[in-house]
Amino acid sequence: MSYSIARVALPVPLDKCFDYKIKPEQAPVIGGRVKVPFGRQQLIGIVTELTEHSDFPINQLKPLTQVLDLHPLWPTNLYKLLKWSSDFYQYPLGDVLANAMPTWLRKGKEANFATLKEWQLTEQGKEQNIQSLTRAPKQAKVLTLLRNGARAHEELLAEEISSTTLKAVQEKGWIVEQQQQKKATFWQRTFEVQEEKPQLNAEQAIAVATVNSNPNFACYLLDGVTGSGKTEVYLNLLEPVLKAGKQALILVPEIGLTPQTINRFKRRFNIPVDVIHSGLNDTERLHSWLSARDNHAGIIIGTRSALFTPFTKLGIIIVDEEHDASYKQQDSLRYHARDLAVMRANNENIPIILGSATPALETLHNAQTGKYHHLQLTSRAGVAVAARHGVLDVKGLYLEGGLSAPMIAQMRKHLEAGNQVMLFLNRRGYSPALMCHECGWLAECTRCDAYYTFHQSSGEIRCHHCGSQQPVLHQCMGCGSTQLISVGVGTEQLETLLQQLFPEYKTIRIDRDSTRRKGTLENYLEAIKKGEYQILIGTQMLAKGHHFPNVTLVGLIDVDSSLFSSDFRAPERLAQLFIQVAGRAGRASKPGEVILQTHHPEHSLLQGLIHKGYDYFAQSALIERKQALLPPFTYLTLIRAEANNDQMVEEFLRQVRGIFETNPVYDEHTPVLGPIPAPLARRAGKYRWQLLLQAPNRRIMQTLLRSAKPAILLLPLAKKVRWSLDIEPQDLS
Repeated sequence: MSYSIARVALPVPLDKCFDYKIKPEQAPVIGGRVKVPFGRQQLIGIVTELTEHSDFPINQLKPLTQVLDLHPLWPTNLYKLLKWSSDFYQYPLGDVLANAMPTWLRKGKEANFATLKEWQLTEQGKEQNIQSLTRAPKQAKVLTLLRNGARAHEELLAEEISSTTLKAVQEKGWIVEQQQQKKATFWQRTFEVQEEKPQLNAEQAIAVATVNSNPNFACYLLDGVTGSGKTEVYLNLLEPVLKAGKQALILVPEIGLTPQTINRFKRRFNIPVDVIHSGLNDTERLHSWLSARDNHAGIIIGTRSALFTPFTKLGIIIVDEEHDASYKQQDSLRYHARDLAVMRANNENIPIILGSATPALETLHNAQTGKYHHLQLTSRAGVAVAARHGVLDVKGLYLEGGLSAPMIAQMRKHLEAGNQVMLFLNRRGYSPALMCHECGWLAECTRCDAYYTFHQSSGEIRCHHCGSQQPVLHQCMGCGSTQLISVGVGTEQLETLLQQLFPEYKTIRIDRDSTRRKGTLENYLEAIKKGEYQILIGTQMLAKGHHFPNVTLVGLIDVDSSLFSSDFRAPERLAQLFIQVAGRAGRASKPGEVILQTHHPEHSLLQGLIHKGYDYFAQSALIERKQALLPPFTYLTLIRAEANNDQMVEEFLRQVRGIFETNPVYDEHTPVLGPIPAPLARRAGKYRWQLLLQAPNRRIMQTLLRSAKPAILLLPLAKKVRWSLDIEPQDLS
């Protein structure tokens, strides 16, 4: 049957679809892209319905400009998940569908492999003496890489070789450009395990057998202490799935974890492995997306956005470090990738494994109530033994760059034994504030209620909230004094101090500032594993999932600020961070030691973690949450609003509160808290307020939100403030 009207979801902030007339020669499909006129511009949208009926006369409808796809972009189950996400997270469908597409598809490019640019050596290039190119190392690198076979243009760019270098080598006649079509891969026919598998211990074998006994949907929590061999369990679970010709999706929280994960999987299986994360350029991202859709790749490894990748035949989903806050998107579509991954596995009727040494309390609650299967790995794999934990009371001690004398002594002991030391400080920059020694004035961001962070290496002060920066001040803005001093310690200052204290050992700092350039993090991690650096300084980037067999001492320099936070999730995050960081020590045959510097050694959270472990903490925290009616025993929605006018934002949220309180579903079990100023009350020049809605279950929460949102949109102030709904928020700031 041919239809005359296409209903199209467009990437605009409106909760509606738009009707367009179909020309006789056009054949749009539901789930496929079309180009349409919208005001003065042309937009790319997704057809959500084909119909004969519209609320407008058909002669008033504009026709589709162009039909871009003959087939839907996503398989039926994935398309259903995207529509469900729009409904659950209260976000416009057009924007949800646009977010699920690679950038090139959003811009109207074909959903097929483009011709690939490839570089090959000429005969002259093969004969060129690489040793003679000492003054042109990048050109030498090009020849070295190509001597192992032709390479795609994107691959060479990923190796930090610029287009200018390639052009220079081409002009010398050493390389030639070729155009290649993407070749079909038949990895299922040649699949094999290409390395010797280690013997599983009893707990690992039980976990593998439990999942393999049921090929249909079930959610498994793989709760294993750090170093217990969770990755080996993943590899054993993938083998029968891949052998059956099905594909696998592996989600990791950070880009930094993808290189080591890829290498581990590539060493085990001789199949194509592709990655999807924000560090890829647009072409690379589209190619990975198409590789999964067209079955060119057997395994896709990616960060949260990889969840929306279409597969030919998906057989299993693994969410590694499932507790990590990075899985929650903090702007636009505020989805939680872990929760949506469980929904996707249910839709596809396949198993999903949530792995962590420190499961989120929500996940642990689901396992304890029987919703998820609970698989436990309680001992470290191989000969590794659990690290010794110690608390170092630094009250009254002189701290040099944040380090106490006992900590420095322990570092020297481990370094002299030929081992590596890792120091964890979750504060980048040289120091978190710049203060006048004469009058106490502090350099404060003019656009936020926050202090500037001092970055010595770049000679500037930066706000880590709004991104504003300026050259370092040399004079106090309060009294004119030139006696400005840095207050507090950041990773930069710690690095400078350690280079002075231990000049005979090499120090490396890994944080967002030092790893901005593409490929830098991978190079640093490889150098650490080779033993080129003995002292490692890192923020959270270094705490997650990395395997450093020679690290025998881990020092946590400052966690006191996390002990007294207003956020109810802060104790859970600190506990997870402590266990994850501590897990970097003693992962091979060498015994490890973890030392925590604190002014509050008696704190019950620290004492519980050190002496009784994460399980004891988690059970205690769940009891507290139940008594306080907090997640996972209730469900929250955070309504945020911001504007240049403080009173306007407060008044808007008061009106929103009134809408909720007049709803028939509203009662004493669904309290509305606020409005109150946000913890960071002003950011980037905007005043920020928030309202918290609490409900006993998701059904009541969704009923409230669905009926309230149209009324909120009709408020006159709704167009004058920027506001958003965050369903089941992970961050209340």
